[in-house]
Amino acid sequence: MAPISRSSEHDETRPLLEDVTENDRSLPKMQVALLCAARATEVIAFFTIFPYVNQMIADMGGVPPAEVGFWSGWIESMFSLTSMVVMLFWGRVSDNVGRKPVLTACLFGMAVTTAAFGLAGSVWQMIALRSLAGAFGGATVTVRTMLSENSTPRTQARAFSLFQFAANVGIFIGPLIGGALVTPTEQFPGLFGSIQLLRDYRYFLPGFVTGSLTAAVAFANLLWLNETLPDQTSDLRKQAPPSMKQIFASPGVIPVLVIFLYCFLLSFFITALFPVFYFTPIELGGFGLPPPQISFFVALIGVSQACWLLFAFPPLQRRFGTANVLRGCAIAWPLTYATMPVLNAVLRTGHTTAFWVAAPAASVLMGGVSMAYAGVQLALNDVSPSPLAFGTLNGIAQSLTSGERAFAPAFITAVYAYGVTRQILSGYLGWIVLIVLSCGFGLTPLWIPAKSDARRVSESYQRPD
Repeated sequence: MAPISRSSEHDETRPLLEDVTENDRSLPKMQVALLCAARATEVIAFFTIFPYVNQMIADMGGVPPAEVGFWSGWIESMFSLTSMVVMLFWGRVSDNVGRKPVLTACLFGMAVTTAAFGLAGSVWQMIALRSLAGAFGGATVTVRTMLSENSTPRTQARAFSLFQFAANVGIFIGPLIGGALVTPTEQFPGLFGSIQLLRDYRYFLPGFVTGSLTAAVAFANLLWLNETLPDQTSDLRKQAPPSMKQIFASPGVIPVLVIFLYCFLLSFFITALFPVFYFTPIELGGFGLPPPQISFFVALIGVSQACWLLFAFPPLQRRFGTANVLRGCAIAWPLTYATMPVLNAVLRTGHTTAFWVAAPAASVLMGGVSMAYAGVQLALNDVSPSPLAFGTLNGIAQSLTSGERAFAPAFITAVYAYGVTRQILSGYLGWIVLIVLSCGFGLTPLWIPAKSDARRVSESYQRPD
């Protein structure tokens, strides 16, 4: 793929602050808060079952202990696969009938299916309910689209840093709800012991609480969220949304989609690999940590990502531009991956104190690459051929990333396990693969296009307050 030519006037490396017009306005706080709440609850709904899904499968009976992991993997894969199928549909619907109806419908559907998951009586029912939850995964597409339409070139970096922060909040809270409320009649007999429903369905309460929270956010969006799709009477709305063919033919769309997918593929790899690596014994290539210390590192990375996104990304993006931020992340990515085998080598040589000084610092610095997730979203916004294509283009991107999420964890953990069991490269095979792949990502910012004429149309479009 040849690099797209740039013009000095619209080079993406220039600060977006230079493009500020008199019509730029601050972010509508209420609207952004509602959208971020929707994003957080959707992520909470996804992660709530993680602490107990394996035990729930084992308690169903009929599944040998050695096969529990296989079936839990299928349950998560089906969520991603159904999301992949429907994402484009939801994006297209939002471009035709409106963003708000799609968002509220998806949130209500997610609320019901999440609450019902704990009522499943068999593994197949668990798979079916999780697949239905994935079918209502269009909230992510719509939230991304509406944040784009509620922001301006000057404020979009802040909007999407808040979007990523909301996701981090969901990743943190979801497992807490699942672990704290599972089997409540056993954990809190004085409080829940007399409730027959919770005695019969030991895994119902965390899903019910999460579903209720999601439903409450859905009601809030239904009442107070403003529609951002252009009004039917506006000149822009009289136009038909661009077709799929027109979107893919638009300048820069395919290169930016490739960059978007590459970025999130690396994200899915590392999210799956970290817990396994932290648990792996030191002599086999890991950190050999107990669960409380694993939780410490996972939480530390989550907090550091939130700080990088909230406090570092917006000013860096304004000063240096989206492409240069992505270039910085591309340079840092393989370097941060390389620190993991080095830290294991430190432990193998018995330098425990040095490890506990260096490992937390490395985790904080590693959180900085999360700025790439917001950066690729801004690049995607820039190549949208029209405001009427935001939903479809985000639907395409999310559909493809859902497909990645269906296979990426299984792939990288299998490569890692193969390297560890055979002690290939001292158990570092998985990290070597990730370092090589992340070096490849360093080439992708070359193809970030200059702002297209379609983007200038988008900038001049008067969005609703």
